[in-house]
Amino acid sequence: MLYALCTDCHHKWRLNLDRPLPKSGAGSYVACPSCGGNRAIAHGELLDLSIGHLDCDAFYASIEKRDNPELIDQPVIIGGGHRGVVATCCYEARRYGVRSAMPAFKARELCPNAVFLKPDMKKYQREGYRVRDMMRALTPDIEPLSIDEAFMDLSNARETHSKTAAECLMGLQAAIRQEVGITVSIGLSYNKFLAKTASDLNKPFGFSMIGEAEAIDFLADKPVRMMWGVGPAMERKLHDDGITTIGQLQERDIHALQGRYGSIGKRLYYFSRGQDNRRVEQSTERKSLSSETTFNDDIASLSELTEIATRLTARVASDLARKEIAGHTVVLKLKSSDFKTRTRNMRLAYPTLREDVILDTALTLLKKEVDGTKYRLLGIGVADLFAADQADPVDLFAENDSDAVLAVDDAMHDNTETKPRTVIELPRPTTEQLRESLTRRYRLHKKKISRQHRFIF
Repeated sequence: MLYALCTDCHHKWRLNLDRPLPKSGAGSYVACPSCGGNRAIAHGELLDLSIGHLDCDAFYASIEKRDNPELIDQPVIIGGGHRGVVATCCYEARRYGVRSAMPAFKARELCPNAVFLKPDMKKYQREGYRVRDMMRALTPDIEPLSIDEAFMDLSNARETHSKTAAECLMGLQAAIRQEVGITVSIGLSYNKFLAKTASDLNKPFGFSMIGEAEAIDFLADKPVRMMWGVGPAMERKLHDDGITTIGQLQERDIHALQGRYGSIGKRLYYFSRGQDNRRVEQSTERKSLSSETTFNDDIASLSELTEIATRLTARVASDLARKEIAGHTVVLKLKSSDFKTRTRNMRLAYPTLREDVILDTALTLLKKEVDGTKYRLLGIGVADLFAADQADPVDLFAENDSDAVLAVDDAMHDNTETKPRTVIELPRPTTEQLRESLTRRYRLHKKKISRQHRFIF
């Protein structure tokens, strides 16, 4: 018995067939008896799947096309500038081979008639929050991955909305198109890995499902790059070992994979079999905060790089103050003219949100990298974030601070009648006691923090 649901008119029915539908792993499209459309989807586990992944289609470009109808049929590229990289591009531009994070000059070579637009992040963020509010109306169990994509746990959809998760997500997809004016693609499965995989199968405006029954067969002939977390470097390593498809990983023993690839080997073993026990987390721990810029011309001068680093540090400090967080590690990022990236970091004695402390540390790192190399990008950031109230403890040994306190105290008592006060002689604290008083709150706070592991296998 199969269940079918039309993505256009949302008609649902039971489907009895004499012959099996072709296996796609994403559900099989059938004709809808109600509206006659061909986007009805049939799947044996349609009533049971509850983990969804929503991804806005070419989000930035879609917003710009919505606001400017003249751009609808044109290839639109967001970002780039003179020396920058592509933030995103529409599907028309992708047909020419343009991709996100591609250098702007390369995108212009591939698609010379493209329209390049400067990103309007405030507008994109505003529209992204609109989409997220619509998601939150369905379930509070949302795990955002970025401004334009998120996981959703709809296990309680029947109790809350008297509908299946598939019906809720199809309704959400239609509502976003009507109210926000953009399209989204949705993947539905029984875990996060396969839900995200499904959302990429039929873009744009796709709705795909991967059930437990067909997961292993569906993954078998797919390239290893499809697996979440396998980047270009890991893909090359797997190819060097003769592993090009996920099916070849399914044949390997977990101990062999873990021995060869370390902790990621265990992830490869489970993911290749369609297993992922990570839960949809309502909030994720932020790992870092940074600001970076790409130069119009390559720079090798320390004075010029220092001036740019000062501006970037001011932005980072302002963001830290606004978000009420502090960083324990200062991070410096440099990209040379041949696109090689250098990342340097220095851990501080305590978390900080002070601009001068971050800048001094960043410049210490920067001076070691100024060796005649010409750089095209510079970034300053902080990592290992803590709450602001755990930052920058008072230095009891600072003579200037003590003198200032005494001066203020004297000024407050000038021209006023003072009464003799009883002076209580207290024993002078030892160095160990002072160190304990300075670090106790920080150490106690650090113990309470549970480090969130991305993969918990």
